[in-house]
Amino acid sequence: MPGSDELYPPAQYGWGWMLLAIGILLLLVAAAWLVILLTRPRRAAAVTEPQGPLPATADVLSQLRTEYLDRIQQIETDYRERRLTPRNANLELSRVVRTFVNEYSGLEAPVLALDDLKARGVHPALIDALGRHYYPSIFRQGPAIDPVAGAEAARTVVRTWH
Repeated sequence: MPGSDELYPPAQYGWGWMLLAIGILLLLVAAAWLVILLTRPRRAAAVTEPQGPLPATADVLSQLRTEYLDRIQQIETDYRERRLTPRNANLELSRVVRTFVNEYSGLEAPVLALDDLKARGVHPALIDALGRHYYPSIFRQGPAIDPVAGAEAARTVVRTWH
């Protein structure tokens, strides 16, 4: 009856709500553990002693030059055997020369435009190869420049890069 002075017991929550709260807490703990696990520094791998003397820097650079000269020769051969169009051959030569410069000196040549390379004052052979052979072949309308001349320019870059 309205107005009676009886006391009502407090409302009781069901077990489902308690399980949901515990589940959320466990999920938060698991997420924190996962973040810690994924962001901690990795253990260094066991370093083994090399089985002989390390090659001299000059030997490594000579081997790098030889490897890239072989790649350039392969591109020229593919062009001569009509497996590459002149435009694609020049595109590949540009990519190979830029990658060589990057591996040899650390210069980010594969992602720098010609103007950026000029501003950095890179070796003139690279500027010449890009400006005279690769850029006109890749970006202008009309026939591409002869990739054989582009291959020779690429060889000059690889041989003379400091």
